[in-house]
Amino acid sequence: MVLQAQEGQLTTSAVRVLVATAVPAERDAVARALDLPGVDVIAAGVGPALAAASTATALTRAALEGAPYGLAVSTGIAGGFAPHAPVGSLVVADEITAADLGAETPDGFLPVTELGFGTVTHRPPETLVRDVVSATGARPGAVLTVSTVTGTAVRAARLRERHPTALAEAMEGFGVAEAAAAHNTPVLELRAVSNAVGPRDRAAWRIGDALAALTEAFGKLGPVLESWQSHDR
Repeated sequence: MVLQAQEGQLTTSAVRVLVATAVPAERDAVARALDLPGVDVIAAGVGPALAAASTATALTRAALEGAPYGLAVSTGIAGGFAPHAPVGSLVVADEITAADLGAETPDGFLPVTELGFGTVTHRPPETLVRDVVSATGARPGAVLTVSTVTGTAVRAARLRERHPTALAEAMEGFGVAEAAAAHNTPVLELRAVSNAVGPRDRAAWRIGDALAALTEAFGKLGPVLESWQSHDR
């Protein structure tokens, strides 16, 4: 359904959108900005495997019902790479990359693609990314998907060295993107930064602020999605 903005909320009139978060708190933060018909928000679960399974199930069900989704969105809170994505900022992925899908070798990490199979990166539509940046002020860059959250400065530095455009890390984007790709469905990832990637300092986390930023961002996305559906598909 085509989405339109109305008093800071999204209402629907013709293309379906699936929004996948990890946990219910993120789902509820997004849903506060949405008029739900035509835009389904699910808590798909934590980690790339469960996110992929839940997203694939939702996409398949919709297709079998004759009302397929036209866009899959992975969203929620994330760790940001300082100083590029400070706490409280928004990040939109211009690439969604599985950062730890591969093999460790004596010479360093090899992504699965260099082992001769698979993929590690999905790219959202460029025009959609640009319009999200314009509407929300989100910073564009790579969002890394990890199965183990970074907890040391050493690992944070290594990730940025391997992925110089990385702004954030989360645990679900690549799983959502893999499921979307299997259905030939475009994907988007939008994250609100709640903490810095690196040593775990829970006292410095700003989860509530990040969830509020997520709600505000989704309240601005109606015209963006409407324009993208009308002109770019």
